[in-house]
Amino acid sequence: MPALSTMDHSSRPMALYNGFDSISEPGRRIQPMFLRKTKTRRSKTVVAVSILCTFLIYYGWKSSGIGIIPTTSRFSSTLASQAHQIAIAAPELAGHTEAPLIPPPPVNYTELGLQKTNPSFHLLIPASESNPNLCKTLLSSFVLSYPSPTLINYGKTFDGDNWDKGSHAGKIKGVFDFLSDRSQVKDDDLILIVDGYDVWFQLPPEIMIRRYHKMVKEADEHLRARYGMVTEGKPGDGTADRVQKYTQKVIFGADKLCWPNPAEDPACAAIPYSTLPKDVYGPETDKEKEGFHNRPRYLNSGNVIGPAADVRAIYQYALQKVEEDGRGSIGDQFVFAEIFGEQEFQRETIRRDSQSTGGRFYDWLSNTLGTSGSPLSANITINNMTTIPGQRYEYSIGLDYESRLFQTMTHSAADVEFITYNSSAYLSSMQTAHPSLHGLPLFLPLDLQTASAPFSYASPGNHTPDSPSSALLLPYSPALDNLPTGPNEPTWRTLPLATNVYAASIPPLLHINGDKSLLSTWWPKLWHHSYARALLRQYIRSSQTPTAAAAAAKGGQTWWDSRGGRGGVWTGNGEWMAWGEVCKGCEEEVFADGMGEWGREEGVRKVINSFGKVIIGEDE
Repeated sequence: MPALSTMDHSSRPMALYNGFDSISEPGRRIQPMFLRKTKTRRSKTVVAVSILCTFLIYYGWKSSGIGIIPTTSRFSSTLASQAHQIAIAAPELAGHTEAPLIPPPPVNYTELGLQKTNPSFHLLIPASESNPNLCKTLLSSFVLSYPSPTLINYGKTFDGDNWDKGSHAGKIKGVFDFLSDRSQVKDDDLILIVDGYDVWFQLPPEIMIRRYHKMVKEADEHLRARYGMVTEGKPGDGTADRVQKYTQKVIFGADKLCWPNPAEDPACAAIPYSTLPKDVYGPETDKEKEGFHNRPRYLNSGNVIGPAADVRAIYQYALQKVEEDGRGSIGDQFVFAEIFGEQEFQRETIRRDSQSTGGRFYDWLSNTLGTSGSPLSANITINNMTTIPGQRYEYSIGLDYESRLFQTMTHSAADVEFITYNSSAYLSSMQTAHPSLHGLPLFLPLDLQTASAPFSYASPGNHTPDSPSSALLLPYSPALDNLPTGPNEPTWRTLPLATNVYAASIPPLLHINGDKSLLSTWWPKLWHHSYARALLRQYIRSSQTPTAAAAAAKGGQTWWDSRGGRGGVWTGNGEWMAWGEVCKGCEEEVFADGMGEWGREEGVRKVINSFGKVIIGEDE
């Protein structure tokens, strides 16, 4: 098996699903036998009936706008025209020339004669206090050049009567309040929200964003096939337009277990099936009692990405549930899963109620063949939801079933291997170790083959150690800043990348929400861990020039948070905190390199940035 390939596993070709769309050697041997069997009268009858059934099913798909394509529900939607959909252009980040961000205070774009016209990208992390796990999350986002995070509820204490003292309800309110600040967040900005104490980044934001857009496009095709089109506008005045009934824009992570919602509630029982093959884990797929061989299909609230307007609407409804409907004591996981279940229950109920007799027959046939897109088509018990007149239930929510963006870890640690992609022998050994992969080859995805080098994200300005901005912020140190260069510099092929071998996906983000011991044992396995201190120093000193400010204002190649900042975080109330302030005392657990306190490794007392702010050390 070759080590190199241009196959892009961010979009799995159907030929990889059990080989049904490819012609294998066994397939060619079987084909003559099949042709010989058709010569008998009985076999001819069977073939004729099969062809007729296929014709009926196909005709039913075309005429009714429904089908047995699995409802991916990964990208959400409202009943709206294409003009109302938010178009967010994926950034072209390969070949950085300037860093996207600038140090605080924020640049006055008006004085510079600049205006940012493209969407911003915001990273929100609910975290009320700092600890080594939060600092691992921050560090992994820094060295990959994600936007400077905004810490929601940082420094806030919760003293409610519930089991979580009200922190989960507070998380929902904190995020909603930030998204409601129109001076900071525009409706078409892209929002990424992750849990603060068990999430790591392993791939750059350009990969996540491009995959997100690709997934949205694919989901539109699935939803159009299943739910059909509708007319929007008034037919008589020339404004009528045929648009697909549902689209999707907001993507959550997917888990193998439904928790803590009751098993017969829509949150667990009415949601779509996974898009992974039905036997991806072998004959025990979706049948094994403990759930380790379940295909992920249940919403996980710890990761979500989508346009600000859509995410805000979801959080507004969630806030209504915790503040008005008595859900505050249950937790945010319960609430968001419930919202997703309501959406899917309503979609399928409306579809089935509007079907003709023929449409119901195709539902029955799909269920009989085991190809139905929704559990509502099967004979299972689901608690009916009580609908409230005027309440919105369509919230554009979908899930990342194939870990193309988010890898959750509840009962999924065995699905993940840290793989280097420069050895065909090693890849073959991974294949052998997982016999239920159906011969699925493992390749480095095309989006990583064409991405910038791993180290470039920490230093997009490519500044030399002697540049003025480098000397001002962090004096260059051969001992602390030594990174492999030239032919020895690592590439995406030579670094260990956490890979979901069953989904054939290298996720940009890992959510360690299962076995918490992995927070310690897996952290050293991440590709950037061995270089963490040097990469962070490189990241902080890179490209702090007025040219970078102009690039951030215009958008251009990068479109991150226009407030700027590099090497620190924003709090929800607009305060800037440098890495040394947030993560002081966490060095040993985060870096594990024995070099001591950040900023004092070689006796450095104080470093001041160009705005006079102490970023390392202490004021006299």
